[in-house]
Amino acid sequence: MIERPYLLSGRNTIIHKVRKYDLLIINGMEHPALLVTHRGITEFSGRVPETKRDAKMQDMEMVDISSAEVFGDEKTLLFVQTINGKEYKIDYSKIGTEHFMKMHQASIF
Repeated sequence: MIERPYLLSGRNTIIHKVRKYDLLIINGMEHPALLVTHRGITEFSGRVPETKRDAKMQDMEMVDISSAEVFGDEKTLLFVQTINGKEYKIDYSKIGTEHFMKMHQASIF
């Protein structure tokens, strides 16, 4: 089994766990890609790598949440926990608004 730089929790939560790799989250073709770093989460503005190998060469792990190895279908609501302990709520029904991506809660270490 290959060690992934993230964990899956429940039906719609991704936990980033390896600082060396950023996560590039893909949710279908019509939704924007998201970049999860150890500092937080943003919309990915670059060109999405063609393959997972290309992503690895850029120190990214490509996570297609609609693939069978992750969640198996596109999500409208996704939670992403970053290494710094913050959890973000991604609501794909609100793309283009301030409510698309917002902090859901922060853990105190």
